[in-house]
Amino acid sequence: MPGLYKNILVAVDESESSERAFQKAIKIAKHNEAESFTVTHVIEMRAYTTYYNYNEEMPRQYANEMLDNYVKKAEELGMTNVKKVVEIGSPKVAVAKEVAPKVGADLIVCGATGVSAVDRLFIGSVSENIARYAKCDVLIVRNDDN
Repeated sequence: MPGLYKNILVAVDESESSERAFQKAIKIAKHNEAESFTVTHVIEMRAYTTYYNYNEEMPRQYANEMLDNYVKKAEELGMTNVKKVVEIGSPKVAVAKEVAPKVGADLIVCGATGVSAVDRLFIGSVSENIARYAKCDVLIVRNDDN
């Protein structure tokens, strides 16, 4: 029986938390007989500006290679209509406000990656902000030890 979610978006960053989110998103997509499955990564250029001297080519290439690996994994796990989206900006905003509407997501899946308590106090975590800004459902996948 087809389920509620047809267009699933999963945000990844190669962390263990995002890997768990990816695996959970695959299960949900299969259970719901999803029509599309999109993996995304948002490059936060603040992290690269000094090293790459404001050149986005290398981080974009790295992000595309990372997402190619996730697309391949998804297809090996039986997913069809798998897409990838690389954006530049703040992951806290771009996933929910730019990528999700662009791909018509009705579910965003992300990991509960840990940032320091100080960062969370002042700026909040990526997953908290995705949940705050999203116009669709959001599943935050917790770490195994939480």
